[in-house]
Amino acid sequence: MKLKKLKPFLWCMFIALIFSAIRIYDPYPVEIIRLKGLDFYQRQQEAKISQEISIVEIDEASLEQYGQWPWKRDILSNGIIKAFENNAALVVLPILFAEEDRLGGDEFFIQTIQNYPVVTSQSASLKGKGKVVPRGISTIGTGLYNWLYDYPAGIGPLDSIGKYSAGVGMLLTAPELDGVVRRLPLLIQINGEPYPTIPLEVLRLFGGEQSYQVKVDEMGINKVRVLGVNTIDTDQHSRVWINFNNEFNKISFIDNDWTSLENKIVVIALTAEGLSNSVATPIKVSNGHELNMQVLQMLIDGNTLNRPVDATINEVLITLGISLILTLGALFLLYYINVFLLLITVILLPYTGFYLFNNYNLLYDYTYPLYSTFIIFTIAIFFRFIHEFKGRMLIKKQFEHYLAPEIVKKLQKNPDMLKLGGDTQDLTILFSDIRGFTTISEQFKDNPQGLTDLIKKLKTQDKKNYLTYLINRYLTPMTQIVMESGGTIDKYIGDALMAFWNAPIPEDKTSHRIKAIEVAIKMQSELEKLNIQLVEEGKKELAIGIGINTGTVVVGNMGSDQRFDYTCLGDAVNLSARLEGQTKSYGVGILLGEETIKHIEDKFKFIELDKIAVKGKKEGKYVYTVLDKFNHTLHNAFLEYYKNRKWKQALLTIEKIFDKGTQLEFYYKEMEKRVVDLAKNDPGEDWDQVYRLKTK
Repeated sequence: MKLKKLKPFLWCMFIALIFSAIRIYDPYPVEIIRLKGLDFYQRQQEAKISQEISIVEIDEASLEQYGQWPWKRDILSNGIIKAFENNAALVVLPILFAEEDRLGGDEFFIQTIQNYPVVTSQSASLKGKGKVVPRGISTIGTGLYNWLYDYPAGIGPLDSIGKYSAGVGMLLTAPELDGVVRRLPLLIQINGEPYPTIPLEVLRLFGGEQSYQVKVDEMGINKVRVLGVNTIDTDQHSRVWINFNNEFNKISFIDNDWTSLENKIVVIALTAEGLSNSVATPIKVSNGHELNMQVLQMLIDGNTLNRPVDATINEVLITLGISLILTLGALFLLYYINVFLLLITVILLPYTGFYLFNNYNLLYDYTYPLYSTFIIFTIAIFFRFIHEFKGRMLIKKQFEHYLAPEIVKKLQKNPDMLKLGGDTQDLTILFSDIRGFTTISEQFKDNPQGLTDLIKKLKTQDKKNYLTYLINRYLTPMTQIVMESGGTIDKYIGDALMAFWNAPIPEDKTSHRIKAIEVAIKMQSELEKLNIQLVEEGKKELAIGIGINTGTVVVGNMGSDQRFDYTCLGDAVNLSARLEGQTKSYGVGILLGEETIKHIEDKFKFIELDKIAVKGKKEGKYVYTVLDKFNHTLHNAFLEYYKNRKWKQALLTIEKIFDKGTQLEFYYKEMEKRVVDLAKNDPGEDWDQVYRLKTK
C-alpha cells in the first residue's frame, strides 16, 4: 500500500468503526430509517385474500339504518346469531363493553354469548382502575414478568359479559416511535398478571385449546405456544413482527347475504368515520381490529416474520466488510470499477434483504449498511481527490452541493416513495355551508349540468347556468381568503367548504386558531359584498354558517394505493361539521368549539352561547360566537341565571336585552323558549347544563 494512501485508508476504517458503534448503540434516527427499510419489504409483496377471517363492518350505512352508536346490544346480538346461522366458526367483537347498556340490551346479549363462541375485548390503560378478565398461562422457565410490557390498569368487559365470553383478549395497536404499527405483543401484564392479546386468544379458541405456554430464559421470552397449534417465535417482550400480506373479505352489517361467513372467524367491528380506531401501518392507514386480524392470520398460517437475535452483529459485519472493499477500491482502483462496485452494493443489499424476507420471512436491515458504506466510500473518494489532484476540492464541493438536493428531488417527484398514512396533530378545522342550498338547488333538478359545470366566468345568467355561476362566485373569493391565510383546502362538498390550519406546515398553538377565526370573519364580510351585488341583480341573498373546532386528528395522505388525498380524520372534524349545522339553531354566522378559543381568549370578543352535546355524544362542550359590538354585561348575567336555574331572573334579563336591542335576537328568542320549558320541568340540582341535540 502506498504510504500516501495509508492514512486515508486508516481514516476510512476508523470511520467505519464509528458507524458500527453507532449501529450497535442504535439511536432513534437509525432505528427509524431501519424500520422504513423494513416497510419497503412489506410494500413489495402481493396481498392474498384470507380464507379464515371475514369482517362485518358497522359502517355509515349501518348507522343510518340503526341510528347513532352505541346501539342497543340486542342489535349486536342479532348480528352474532345471524353469523352463526350462516355457520360462522367464531365471532370476535373488538368493542369494549365496559358499561351497562343504557337501552337495556344486556340480558339478551349475555344469553347470546352463552350460546355461541364469542370473543370479546378488553384494553390496557395507563391510568385509572378497571377490571380485566384473567387467563391462565403456564411458563417454561422463570422471569416472565421481567419481560412483559407492564400496564398499570385495564378496562375489561362487564363481569357478566366477561364470564360468558368464550374468550377475552387485549385489543392493542402498539405503534412505534414514528406512529406506525409494525409489531404487536402477544402477551402483556397488568399489575403483575399476564393477559393475551386478541390474536392469541382467538388462535387458542380456533385451535380448540384451553391454555398457553410461554418459554422464558435469561435473554427474555423467545417462544409462545398454543397447545396443539403452531409454536410462535417472538422477541424478548413477546412481540411478533406483523406480515401485512393479507386482505379480508368485508360486508356491511346491514347486508342481507352473510353466506360468505361460513366456517370463518367473523369480526364484527366499527368502521364508520369517527368511531373506528385508525392506525398507520407500513402499507396503509388501517383499523385497529384489522391490524389484529393481520396478526391472527399470520399466526394461523405459521407465516411469522423473524428478526434473528444475531441480526445486528451480522449487519455490523456486513458494514465493515463492504466498507473495506469499497475503501480499497476507491483508493486504488479505476473509477469505472469503483462505480461498478458501488452499483453492485446498491443493488445487492436491498435485493438480498428482500430475498430473505420473501423466501424465509427473515428481517435484515439493508439501509444502514447501504448508506453508511456509501458515506464511507464517498469519504474515501474525497481523500483520493485530495491526494491525487489539488483541484479536486472544487469538484468535491460541487458534488456535496449536488447530492442532497438530488435525494430531496427524488423524494418529492417519485410517487412510489409516497406512503399512505397520517400523523397525529392538533388542527383547527373550519366548515362552511350555504343555508337553504337544498331549496335553491331544487329549482334546477331538471338540469344537473347547471349544478356541476365548473366555469370561471359566465356572461349569460340564464336559469340553466345561474346556480353554477352563483356557486363559483361564492366559492372563488372564499377559497382565496383561506389560501391567503395559509390554510389548507380539504374538500368541496357541493356548496360546502372544509379547510384546516396547522398542517402540513406546523404553527404555534395560537396562530392556527387565530387564522381560522379571522378567515371566518372575512368570509362573512365577503358574503355581504356578494349579497349587495346579488340584490342589485334582482337575486336572493345568501347566508352561510361556519363551524370551527380545534382538536387532535390524524392528518396525511389517506385513501388507496391508486388514489389518495391529503386530508384529516377524527372526532374533532366531526364536531366542526356539527357546529356548522347548528349555526342556524342559534341564529349566528359563526359557531366555535371551546378548544378553539383556548390560548386566544383576549384576541377576539368571544360570546359564550351554550353547552351542547351533539347527537351520539354524552359529554357537553361549550360553544361560542364572535361579535364586535355586544352587551356582555347583560348576556353574562343571563347565562349566570340560566346555569343556576334562576328561570324568572333569566327571563327578565332577556326582556332587558330586547329593550336595549341586540344582534342575537334569534338566539334569545330560542333561549327564552328553552327557559320557559325548563321552568315547567326543572332538571334539578344535578343538572349538567348540557343541551343535547337530537339531530346532526
